[in-house]
Amino acid sequence: MSDLPQTMAFAPHDHAHCAGSGLARAEQIAAERGVRLTPVRRRALEILLEAHRAMGAYEVLDRLAADGFGNQPPVAYRALDFLVEHGLAHRIRRLNAFAACTRPGEAHSPAFFICTGCSTVAEAPGAAIRAAMDEAAAALGFAVARTSIEAVGTCPACRGAAA
Repeated sequence: MSDLPQTMAFAPHDHAHCAGSGLARAEQIAAERGVRLTPVRRRALEILLEAHRAMGAYEVLDRLAADGFGNQPPVAYRALDFLVEHGLAHRIRRLNAFAACTRPGEAHSPAFFICTGCSTVAEAPGAAIRAAMDEAAAALGFAVARTSIEAVGTCPACRGAAA
């Protein structure tokens, strides 16, 4: 299991360690799989790791372009697709955005908690939810191929600020 915090997005923590661990794990996974974490892929992951929030492809593209990687949409989409394909990032469908994976290289069914106040996204284990969905689907004769578990609400900091 990764040493990255599972639900630290909503809690104070050493984010530099969190991001550094994510990048180190990504490099390890790429080496194990014999794939290249090219400079643009690495930078796209670094951008996602900078904060616990989902980012749209065009936001990532703007950051990549500012770093000299080009300003055409395929630059960002190819890098993000690679990161998702190799389990280094997730697509947050509700937001049409991407977030760094907190459990890279591990088979898991994440659940995403999205704060409407600050846009922070926390990834938490969703295996129990997935199991319940598989059971309900089986009762209907349906086989689930993929799930996207996303909940929208308010994080502790935003709830505290509103109080």
